[in-house]
Amino acid sequence: MFELPEYISLANQINDTLTGKKITRGVLGNSPHKFVWYNRTHEEFEKLTRGKTLGKANVKGRWLFVPVEPGYILVLGECGGKMLFHKAGTMIPGKYHLILSFDDGSGFSVTTQMWGAMELYKQGEEQKRQYIKDMRITPVEKTFTAAYFESLIKEVIKKEKKSVKGILTQDQIIPGLGNAIAQDIMFKARLHPRYSLADLDKKQKTALYQSIKDTVREVIKKGGRYDEYDLFNRKGKYIRLMDKNTMGKPCPQCGTKIEKIQYLGGACYFCPACQKI
Repeated sequence: MFELPEYISLANQINDTLTGKKITRGVLGNSPHKFVWYNRTHEEFEKLTRGKTLGKANVKGRWLFVPVEPGYILVLGECGGKMLFHKAGTMIPGKYHLILSFDDGSGFSVTTQMWGAMELYKQGEEQKRQYIKDMRITPVEKTFTAAYFESLIKEVIKKEKKSVKGILTQDQIIPGLGNAIAQDIMFKARLHPRYSLADLDKKQKTALYQSIKDTVREVIKKGGRYDEYDLFNRKGKYIRLMDKNTMGKPCPQCGTKIEKIQYLGGACYFCPACQKI
């Protein structure tokens, strides 16, 4: 699944490659998928996109917004799979969930493996969509400060017991993060996934905050994670320190074997020496 860094990388590439292109035809999927959410019929989508021009894309959390000008916004959210640019004369995928064809013969396709939203809104209406309208501050915004992060922790622990992994991966408390990037964030902060938020001291909160900022920044710089693809079908260059490929191997910090547990609906990889509970 794409997380915040991948969406930012895709948005930057879309802005460099697709902005200003005129749509000749917009088509929704030819491969039925019950977990792909559309808000338009095939006929509506084709009619509303015909003759429109793509504007500058932007990102909020795990949601990508592409202006379809004038008057509309294409929203691609919570997706996994591929978003690809197709040069004029090249083949498009045999199966897809959305395609835009442009007047220069090029195209843009979206396919998803698990689930995702592919929706077209009147400009401004997308802000009313669930998961977008009440979204909190993301780690790439200037207002995601250490003071804000401290206040966020206080707000969360007043309502419920929550672990370090919980604040990183549950309910989009920190929008844009997911289970994959959370593993390295926790490792770099030297915190166990089960460690209670309420027990964090000042030094640990600072370490966690800095790890979030640094890890997100590094993944963006490297064009996303190694198992996700960019607009040109190239894999990202960020190699995770903690994942299925490093389980049982020596910790890069201390040499202890990396372990795995199932926790909060997904696998966690950690060093039992560096990340003590």
